[in-house]
Amino acid sequence: MKTIVRSLLLIAFLGTFNACSDDEPPLPDNLAAFEATEKGFEGDETEIKVMLSRAVDAATPISVTLTPAQLTYDAEFTTTPAAANNTLSLSVPAGQSSVSFKVSKKSGVLLDGDESIAFKIASAGSPVLVGANSSLKLSFKAIISEGTSIQLNGIAGSEPGSSAANTVFLDLSSNVQTPVLRDSWDLGFYNGTDFRVILNGTNGASALMVDKTDLNAVSGKDFVADSLAVGQGKGKLSLVDDATGDLTKTVIAAVSATDADNKVYILNRKGGSGTVLPATDLYKIRILRKGAGYTLQYAKVNETTFKTLDINKDAAYNFGFVSLEKGATVGVEPAKDRWDIKWGYSMYFTAAGPGVTLPYGFSDLVFINTLANVEAAEVLTATAAYDTFAETNLTGITFSKSADAIGSKWRATTGTIGVKTDRFYLIKDPAGNIYKLRFISFHASDGGERGKPKLEYKLVKKGA
Repeated sequence: MKTIVRSLLLIAFLGTFNACSDDEPPLPDNLAAFEATEKGFEGDETEIKVMLSRAVDAATPISVTLTPAQLTYDAEFTTTPAAANNTLSLSVPAGQSSVSFKVSKKSGVLLDGDESIAFKIASAGSPVLVGANSSLKLSFKAIISEGTSIQLNGIAGSEPGSSAANTVFLDLSSNVQTPVLRDSWDLGFYNGTDFRVILNGTNGASALMVDKTDLNAVSGKDFVADSLAVGQGKGKLSLVDDATGDLTKTVIAAVSATDADNKVYILNRKGGSGTVLPATDLYKIRILRKGAGYTLQYAKVNETTFKTLDINKDAAYNFGFVSLEKGATVGVEPAKDRWDIKWGYSMYFTAAGPGVTLPYGFSDLVFINTLANVEAAEVLTATAAYDTFAETNLTGITFSKSADAIGSKWRATTGTIGVKTDRFYLIKDPAGNIYKLRFISFHASDGGERGKPKLEYKLVKKGA
C-alpha cells in the first residue's frame, strides 16, 4: 500500500512539475534588423551589420536584397560577399548574434554624392524573424542623421562579460559605430601641436618613471613591479592618465625637444584589477621627438637591446596608436571628426574615504570626443521631457567639454541595477549638430544585455 501511495505522489509531483514548465513564458521572438535605417559613406569601404535579438544555436541564413540608385554593381561598387541577382546570401554563425557584409567603392571611380544603395532584409532562416529596421539606405556622401536607435557591439565574438572586449566609438550624424578591441593598442601619440603620449586606460594600463635616460641601463632592479598595480583598492592616480581627458595630466611627461630630458618609463600594458603582468611581459619605453613626430624606443624590461619605431603626426586623427606586441602603428579611433562618444571599460577613479581618491576600473563608461570639440550636457526629466525636448529648450543649457561629462552617471550598478530613466543627454558634435540622447538598457535587470547597451538619439538642431 505504501508503495502505491508513493507512486501516486510521484506521478502527482511530475504532473505538477510539467504543468509549471508549460506555464513558463516563451522567449521573445529573435528578430533580425540593421543597426540603423540610414548610413553615410565617404571612404573606400564600409561595413554593414545585421543584428539579431540574441545568439542563434545553429548557423542561420539571412538574405539581403540591394537596389542601387545611380550606381551599377561591379562598375562603381562591389560587396563582400559578392551579390548574385542583387541579393546577398549571409549566414549568422552558431553562437553569434550578428553578421556583416562590406560595401567597397571601385578604385578610380568619381561619384557626385547623390548615389545610394537601398538594402532590405528579405528573409531569415527559422527561428529568426525579420524585425523593425529591416531597410537601410547607404548614401555615398556624408549625412546628417535625424536620429536612430542603436545597440552598441561591445562584445568580441561570443565572449560574454561585463568588461566588454571592445571599445565602441559612435558617430551620431552618420549612424556609424566602430568597435575596436581594447587590447589592440598600448600607447597613443597626440597629433596636435603638443607632444603628448597616453596610456591605454581601456586596458587598465599603468606606468611609472625611472630616473634614467638609457633604456639599456634599465632592468627589473630599478623598480618594484607591484607598485604598478591599480584598481581594487590599489595604486595611485599618478600611475594612470587623467580620467577627464586633460592632456597636461598624463603619466608620461610632455616629450621634450631636449633628448636628455626624456626619461624611461615602465609600462604594465594590461591591468586594472589590482594585478600586474609577469616581469617578462612588462615593457620599458622612452619617447623622443623626431621632427614634427615621435621616435619610440621600447623593449621588455630585462632585454639588453631595444627597438625603435617612428610615429608621424596625422592631423585628421586625435592620436596615432602603437601596439608594442606587434611593434607597429595600428588603427584605433576613427578620424577625429568621425566620432562623438565612446563606450566601454576604462580606468577611472573612486572615492576611498575622506579626501582619498584611487584609480578604479569601470565598465560602461561613456566619454565624449573633447579633443574634437564635442560637448555634452545632462538634462533631468524633472526639468524637461526627452520626447518633447526641442531646439527652443536649448536656452540656458550649459555644455561641458570634460571627456567624462557623461561618464557613469547614466546607469546604476547598486540597488536597482539599470539605466537611470530620470535623465538624458545633449551632444554637440564637431559640426555643431546637437542631438538628444538617452540610454534604453544595458543589463539583464533592465531588459538589456551587459556589453551591448541600447540607446536612441534624435537631432535637435542642425549645425551651421
